[in-house]
Amino acid sequence: MKIKEIVSALERFAPLPLQDGFDNAGLQIGLTDAETTGALLCLDVTEAVVDEAIALGCNLIISHHPLIFKGYKSFTGKDYVERCIMKAIKNDMVIYSAHTNLDNAQGGVNYKIAEKIGLKNLRFLSEKEDMLLKLVTFVPESHVEVVREALFNAGCGHIGNYDSCSYSVKGEGTFRAGEGTNPYCGKVGELHQETELRIETILPSFKKSAAVKALMNAHPYEEPAFDIYPLKNSWAQAGSGIVGELEVAETELDFLKRIKKTFEVGCLKHNKLSGRLIQKVALCGGSGAFLLPNAIAADADVFITGEMKYHEYFGHESGILIAEIGHYESEQYTKEIFYSIIEKQFPNIDVYISKVNTNPIKYL
Repeated sequence: MKIKEIVSALERFAPLPLQDGFDNAGLQIGLTDAETTGALLCLDVTEAVVDEAIALGCNLIISHHPLIFKGYKSFTGKDYVERCIMKAIKNDMVIYSAHTNLDNAQGGVNYKIAEKIGLKNLRFLSEKEDMLLKLVTFVPESHVEVVREALFNAGCGHIGNYDSCSYSVKGEGTFRAGEGTNPYCGKVGELHQETELRIETILPSFKKSAAVKALMNAHPYEEPAFDIYPLKNSWAQAGSGIVGELEVAETELDFLKRIKKTFEVGCLKHNKLSGRLIQKVALCGGSGAFLLPNAIAADADVFITGEMKYHEYFGHESGILIAEIGHYESEQYTKEIFYSIIEKQFPNIDVYISKVNTNPIKYL
């Protein structure tokens, strides 16, 4: 099994265009045409993790946090990142990272946190925006279902938990085929009228090329007419953070104690307890403080994230319970997502979850 096949599976689950603008998710180091000798899954790539992969005979490391965030002008081993890069290249190793694209994907990092807490009725706390397109095309009646199905197979037509979504209306198209053409219907040089259906469907912008290719292959006309419009709708299939509900409400103290145990938190920070019951929970793994206003707007009882600044706690003493559980602690179960993707699609590959605790923060 080639490494690029595993990478393709990861990117089908969490497409790279879902990553935030600051990020550097994707292939970090190496050649993906190599055969896989084993995969090591981790949160962070450190020298100890690279050594672990070498000892296990793995030539693929899959991490949540990208090893490389900035540009390098030289590799002299002056810091751990450079030393990891040099050691990985020396050992013909591939390093791949799925970061904010995995944060923003359905079933991704925040879904895993919600699963560990036991939340139901999950939805994104902040849905992605400016990522949707509407595709409109005009198809003769004889090929409507063929073209529609091709578009759906290319990733069009998903709205919420519905798929195969489209709209059609019947009309009449006209055209005159010029010299050198081979029209599907009508004759060269004659004005032709054809009963057609206008098909409209929706798609994420990063699937535009695939959708247009599918349309051109399935449409019977030599020159299919189609329009693509950018949409301002938010996209419920991707976004930041999660909000959901507990089946049974808990007291603040019981809830915080359970979170501390579940995520093995060395020091759980929180604001003042006010005696509320906890049922609606908002969360964001890692540095999620930017979503606190969204959690409040969602009328959540508690907002859980990996890290927040001191001043961000002020003003919320009675409005919402804030729980800061640590960046590493909040995202540690991301490795389970990688494992489930690979195990399901490539059961014959040796896959290991790293035993190295890469958390740089320690507690007395």
